[in-house]
Amino acid sequence: MKSLNIERIREDFPILNQQINNNHLAYLDSAATTQKPLNVIKAIEKYNISNNANIHRGAYTLSIKATEEYDKSRKKIKGFINSPYSESIIFTKNTTEAINLVAFSYGMENIKDGDEIVVLITEHHSNILPWQMVARKNKAKLKFVYLDENSIINMKDFKDKVTDKTKIVAVGHVSNALGTINPIKYMVDYAHQKGAVVLIDGAQAIPHMKVDIQELDPDFYVFSGHKMLGPMGIGVLYGRREILEKMSPFLSGGDMIEYVEEQSSTYAELPYKFEAGTQNVEAAVGLKAAVEYIEDIGLENIKNHEMKLTKYAIDKMKEIHYITIYGSQDIDKRGGVISFNIQDVHSHDVATILDSYGVAVRAGHHCAQPLMKYLGINSTCRASFYLYNTIEEVNQFIEGLKNVRKWLGYGS
Repeated sequence: MKSLNIERIREDFPILNQQINNNHLAYLDSAATTQKPLNVIKAIEKYNISNNANIHRGAYTLSIKATEEYDKSRKKIKGFINSPYSESIIFTKNTTEAINLVAFSYGMENIKDGDEIVVLITEHHSNILPWQMVARKNKAKLKFVYLDENSIINMKDFKDKVTDKTKIVAVGHVSNALGTINPIKYMVDYAHQKGAVVLIDGAQAIPHMKVDIQELDPDFYVFSGHKMLGPMGIGVLYGRREILEKMSPFLSGGDMIEYVEEQSSTYAELPYKFEAGTQNVEAAVGLKAAVEYIEDIGLENIKNHEMKLTKYAIDKMKEIHYITIYGSQDIDKRGGVISFNIQDVHSHDVATILDSYGVAVRAGHHCAQPLMKYLGINSTCRASFYLYNTIEEVNQFIEGLKNVRKWLGYGS
């Protein structure tokens, strides 16, 4: 474990070295989208300059080189998450598409009348809406697990909700709205004891902590490239190979077939069965470069740096009496995300005022409206940290918070 050289790291992110409203840019919205380091930008540029061609379809050199780059990206992801098989790695557009793939290719075929699907109240809409559709179409029951008095998932409620009727448990590894780190290994093991299949939304976990698929043992694990220093338009679905082999394709068309007759077709082997059409090869190349960057820095180092910033920020925010912080107060049970509200000020106004100080935060319901309703609020502000943020930026954020109410005439 090493202390990160933040000044050196920030040299790799030129977008951060700019002024916003005559202030240093403090980018605190990495939970939505991270910025890209130069090695990612250059990898995409190099691919487009030297290797751009359609993969799997050409016997010429350029197509072969493009295919090789695409395959290298899949192998890199396999190693990064310790997947037992490369063919278990399916490239998608993003986390949302990956969850929909599972919901429609697995859920629609295997969930029956009277079956149950269990999700957490903290889930992103992307891990709720597809299961609502499956439940409605197949006459299944969608059940939510709620929070305890410490604003973390109530594990007694979880065990009560996951029964022998449960066929799918779909849970977020880390909440995008509260930053809560869920006890995923326990959840997976308990769900498997009940005979349920488990999907984990890892979009907020994979950039910040080590994820070992063989240790966690989920049936599906999904995440997005743009939340882990990579490009937009690329996501990953890990699936247990024996389950994927039995699933029908989510999309059909070119490159996912073996043979096509006038009235029937056979499908290609894994993983190509689930990758119809021309793929976003340059984004896959960029994702590989992003993983290499993260591996070079070290996930443990990234996590420790984020926790240092998060603890410092929370301690400072607690000194401001009109701020409410949501989620667990235990720093060991949360990631680098802080959701909060300022008394008498709408979250959108808070974010707009902070922007005048060069501070970028997210405001709204964070695609978690059921959670907001459960908490009795409409929205929150959310600050999120990553490897390129500094203590000075946290101080800039805190100073901006202290001035928000003054802007609206409330005083301090």
